[in-house]
Amino acid sequence: MQIHKGRLVDHIHFNVSDLSASRTFYSACLAALGRDLSQDTEHFFIADELFVAPAGDNPITRIHLAFQAESEDQVAAFLAAALQSGGTDNGQPGTRDYHPGYYAAYVLDPDGNNIEAVWHGPAVRSTKSIVFTMPGG
Repeated sequence: MQIHKGRLVDHIHFNVSDLSASRTFYSACLAALGRDLSQDTEHFFIADELFVAPAGDNPITRIHLAFQAESEDQVAAFLAAALQSGGTDNGQPGTRDYHPGYYAAYVLDPDGNNIEAVWHGPAVRSTKSIVFTMPGG
């Protein structure tokens, strides 16, 4: 068994009010970015790092989360998919002054989380992810 992890965050856990609506929303957003759910059961994982589960008696999560895009076109596709899948516009695609080349769009997910797709401009990454190979898997 292999698990891919990002640069700093091991995982993030969202509590959502409507798992089905969140599954539809995140599946569409990820497809626009060339990705998909990595595990889909009574909850779901996105890229091994984001765990989404029904809130139940727990509070609904409210955060800002940015997904990495590979181009300005992917940022636009993300926003279109998000809006068609229950999201609310929170910032059209465009450059931001965070650093040179920062190009992003923002949408509120069905629970009001501020979800972003960002392309940092032309750059070369040292690796796409860190791979953990689990013993016996």
